[in-house]
Amino acid sequence: MNLLGLIGGTGLDQWGGLESEMGFETPYGSPSAPVAYYEIGASHLLFLARHSHNHSIPPHRVNYRANIHALHQAGVKQVLGINAVGGITERFGAGTMAVPDQLVDYTWGREQSYSDGTTFGLQHIEFAEPFAGPLRQRVLAAAADLKLNVVDGGCVAVVQGPRLETAAEICRLREDGSDMVGMTTMPEAALARELGMDYTALCVVSNKAADKAEEPITMEEIHANLAQAIGKVRAIVEYLCQHPEESAERETG
Repeated sequence: MNLLGLIGGTGLDQWGGLESEMGFETPYGSPSAPVAYYEIGASHLLFLARHSHNHSIPPHRVNYRANIHALHQAGVKQVLGINAVGGITERFGAGTMAVPDQLVDYTWGREQSYSDGTTFGLQHIEFAEPFAGPLRQRVLAAAADLKLNVVDGGCVAVVQGPRLETAAEICRLREDGSDMVGMTTMPEAALARELGMDYTALCVVSNKAADKAEEPITMEEIHANLAQAIGKVRAIVEYLCQHPEESAERETG
């Protein structure tokens, strides 16, 4: 049966009524939450809440190594990460969904590699195209079939959090070439690459970034914009699960 790993972020801490779940202990500790299993069409969806089910773990405290390793232990080879982001450039207004093709990592102090000199051998992964892989094309194809507007491409800046950014910081990120800003895509993407997993991100723009916002950004605004978009995210995920063979044919066709 086809397996799809889904890491839910802000706005998607639960997938639905629980069917079954399994706790994992990894060499790197416990993941943020048990892995929940759902049967959708011809697939198993394995859902992991990045910030725990009660959204209690801040971005800089997420045990990214344990989360990715738990999905790897479960047999997952493709992982879709859902990320709430701020929009920096004009194409990325509030409510926009995007599948980025690049990132810039501004985080610090996170355990960002399995090559820690103890339990995992040293490797230097190729990471020029951080989201390159069949899953990225599957997500775009699913959105097209569902007639959902999803931006193909864009660079996401990954910052430390949990605070939002200053206007000056956003100006710097824009000058560095970033289109969106989030807090959780790294080290998630790199860790998946180290384990040979196909990882892509589906970003939901929850707000305009600080230097473009007419009013102070509020969590109420962020959650309202996410709530409007999460139904579309769910539709894409369900389509991926219900049409694994069609998606695979399109990748190679």
